[in-house]
Amino acid sequence: MSNLAPGADVRSTARCLEALGAQLRLDESSAFIRGSGLSGLRAPEALLDCGNSGTTMRLLSGVIAGARVGGTMDGDESLRRRPMRRVLEPLRRMGAVAQGARSAGGEETAPLRFEPGGPLVGRRHELDVASAQVKSCVLLAGLWANGRTVVREPHPSRDHTERMFRAFGASLQALPDGAIAIDGPVGALKPPPQLRVPGDPSSAAFLLSAALLAGGEVAVRGVDVNPTRTGFLRVLERMGARVELSAEPDCAGDPVATLSVRQTSVLRSTEVSPAEIPSLIDEIPILALLGSQAEGVTTIRGAAELRVKESDRIAQVANSLSAMGADVQELPDGLTIRGPSALRGARIDAMGDHRIAMSFAVAGLAARGETIIEGAQWADISFPGFYELLSKLSGGAVSIV
Repeated sequence: MSNLAPGADVRSTARCLEALGAQLRLDESSAFIRGSGLSGLRAPEALLDCGNSGTTMRLLSGVIAGARVGGTMDGDESLRRRPMRRVLEPLRRMGAVAQGARSAGGEETAPLRFEPGGPLVGRRHELDVASAQVKSCVLLAGLWANGRTVVREPHPSRDHTERMFRAFGASLQALPDGAIAIDGPVGALKPPPQLRVPGDPSSAAFLLSAALLAGGEVAVRGVDVNPTRTGFLRVLERMGARVELSAEPDCAGDPVATLSVRQTSVLRSTEVSPAEIPSLIDEIPILALLGSQAEGVTTIRGAAELRVKESDRIAQVANSLSAMGADVQELPDGLTIRGPSALRGARIDAMGDHRIAMSFAVAGLAARGETIIEGAQWADISFPGFYELLSKLSGGAVSIV
């Protein structure tokens, strides 16, 4: 597997998989994996440390429950605050023996404990929130479950897992009502001999936004342009930005392209609807920054899920943009931003959130005066080397201390 992101989340996943018996070697941007089939996993000898990665914890919940190996997963302080009942409940409905710690509000959180238990049974799951993590967890469990596992979401979420399943030879069905079904237990999967991972569009969004706000132009190669991940690009075009796509060879069933953008003289405000949120959920902090520089009122609704990310991103974006002089109102499920505003430098606390750290580093390029990001190191969760690259692109406007 090549072109693997070097971030801390990927390394957390690799460590957990090794503890479960996977034979793998992880280099800077490649992974070498020797498969042993769906029956080749074993109970971990120690606690599985997921670090800061909610994706690691939620997806591996489906694997551990399906493989019936048992184990305990935990993470850092931030991950321990994130809601996990959304994956535990559907797994328990399938027969998994699993529980989390109880938070003060009655939510289940990490650490998560799984007992070996008996075989899972396929069920139909109607998700309350469109979530690729929850959907993927259930589908992964469905690889081992007896019978049909069906997942239906209120809005389509990212479909990387479905595409990857098909690339590995698993048979999925798209049902007329929009649900996804898998019949288990699935036999041996057949991975392609070479697998190149497409570039993360959420990471590319920071570089595209920097060019729009700070001047110049940028081209980002090898970016995943799966239609379930291009909501940010569609919103940029509504705002008056011109994004050019030059197609590249597909990766693991996902379309890939080089994305090019240059500074736009005037950005227009827009409305982001709840149906669009799953396709740009991670880009909302940087999108809110763009809204602060657009003519008119930009409204983002249906994004309450942001309150249970690494930080309460709605509150953190509102507070940080306000500190920089933007006119922003916090809504229960989103934001209203009136622009354009003349931003001023400020001291921003990333609150342990990589996307907040990177978004407000970009904001600092568009602001007058010095912006200091406290907790800037959290960018390494998903984008090691981000500040060095941003400094290079901006002619040295970013200092790393």
